[in-house]
Amino acid sequence: MVDAYGDPGVPGCRGGTGYLWWLVTRQWRRSLAGAVLASVWMGLLALPPYLLSRAIDDGLEPSNGAALAGWTAAILAAGTLNAFLGLLRHRTMTQLRMDANFRTVKVVVDQATRLGAALSGRTGAGEVVTIGVGDVQTIALSLTAVGPGVAAIVVYGIVAALLLSVSPPLAVVVLLGMPLIAVLVGPLMGRLQEAETEYRERQGVLTARIGDLAGGLRVLNGLGGKELFADAFRRDSQNLRAQGYRVGSVTSWMQALGLGLPALFLAVVTWLAARLAAQGGISIGELVAVYGYVAVLMVPVWFFIECGYQLSRGVVAARRVVRFLALEPVTSGPDALDAPSSEAVLCDPESGVRVVPGQLTALVGARPADLATVVDRLGRYTGSAATWGGTRLDGIDLAQVRERILVADNEADLFAGTLRDLVSGRRDQEAVEDDDLARAVHAAVADDIVRGLPDGLDSAVDAQGRNLSGGQRQRVRLARALLADPEVLLAVEPTSALDAHTEATVAARLRAARAGRTTVVTTTSPLLLNQADTVCFLVDGKVTATGSHERLLVEEPEYRALVARDAELVTEEGSR
Repeated sequence: MVDAYGDPGVPGCRGGTGYLWWLVTRQWRRSLAGAVLASVWMGLLALPPYLLSRAIDDGLEPSNGAALAGWTAAILAAGTLNAFLGLLRHRTMTQLRMDANFRTVKVVVDQATRLGAALSGRTGAGEVVTIGVGDVQTIALSLTAVGPGVAAIVVYGIVAALLLSVSPPLAVVVLLGMPLIAVLVGPLMGRLQEAETEYRERQGVLTARIGDLAGGLRVLNGLGGKELFADAFRRDSQNLRAQGYRVGSVTSWMQALGLGLPALFLAVVTWLAARLAAQGGISIGELVAVYGYVAVLMVPVWFFIECGYQLSRGVVAARRVVRFLALEPVTSGPDALDAPSSEAVLCDPESGVRVVPGQLTALVGARPADLATVVDRLGRYTGSAATWGGTRLDGIDLAQVRERILVADNEADLFAGTLRDLVSGRRDQEAVEDDDLARAVHAAVADDIVRGLPDGLDSAVDAQGRNLSGGQRQRVRLARALLADPEVLLAVEPTSALDAHTEATVAARLRAARAGRTTVVTTTSPLLLNQADTVCFLVDGKVTATGSHERLLVEEPEYRALVARDAELVTEEGSR
């Protein structure tokens, strides 16, 4: 089985079939064992009819008790052996499928990590969720073709050879059956791939809508847009249902053929064999053997059709995975420049924001989205003409930008783990000093969170911090950003979910913790603005005024109307 922490290998990205072949070759020994075990198991299914025919012809018909007992014992032994081989086959194929499942999950997660911040811009959340929830399992199931699929073809030939020894006309009928199956099932496989591809595409879109709805339900309610969004979701879900019916229609025909064709073979060959027996061409024992052979033949024929069905779906799912793996992250070209050797001015010409090194700068605006866009440009998460030390930010080596400029989003993900894991971020826990960790937690006013959890920093936190309150999650995110201690910290609404008392404490401690370091915050909180060295007031995404909080309160009526939501608190803070 693939090591959860090991290298899954470099997947084949030449298409869906190439990816499935890569999964097979990555565990070729198990794949070969599965094919051999399945072939032997399925082949031995044809042994009991032969033994039964001998028991009839050599023991029952001549009333030879010893021969009858011997052949009966042989039938019992063959059944016991085949049951054991079936156990091994099933276990091997399960391991094969699970390895493919885990290996695909690992390469998809590795790719998502590799894409990083570029992931949301390259593909939708619904696409990633659909791959993780549905496509991975479909790909794993498609590897059924490795064992029973190969065995079905082998055993079909074996049964045909056995029938050849009984009656060549019967063998010819059986041999013509496989091409007939290919003619009947082949077009259905093509239709299934087309219908399944469209179904998966619609499913990804609908999954993305579900995520948007779950994340923005409160906002939609406030804007009165819930019904409009619900109508769009209802329409898309109905389209998905209709497409699902089309997929089900093709699937039902394939499954019907899987059951109907073997039964048809059984009827035709049994009829021919009965006529031969009536004419004296074959013995009664051989008639029983022929019936048994054809009955056994139903197993490989069913497996052959089922594997074709699973393989068609697997190719569709693998194409989606390959398409995702083909996405490339944002990287620096060979001509990328080095970042400034020392602290330098960050400038966004589009908005007019100018960030002076070593100061706490606040961005204020009526639309938080405008401010977040400015931060994305300054952090190089959006293409722009932003500069750092006079050099265009998009011309500087990306690794150096990420190392020295940190964007701390107030909705940043919190992965499941201990509180220590969350605050430590990407840093190795062994390299994080306890004193540094304690200082970051104290600066973010998160000491009460540590004290309130049963095991302190070693307490488990759910994914996205679901067992924490909104204010606690925000302070954990701030503590993580402060522990990273970047040269430039760009924080989006770092105190929006905090009460006034906690917010005032965070504002004071943030200024102290980042003293002499470049810090930018987006906020409309007077408590945080009162701590800023420079405030940039933006209207429609453009800077209209710059100065201290006190000066802008006096000189800019629009600014005052926006931020002085608690005039008494502002006056009180200003007089201290």
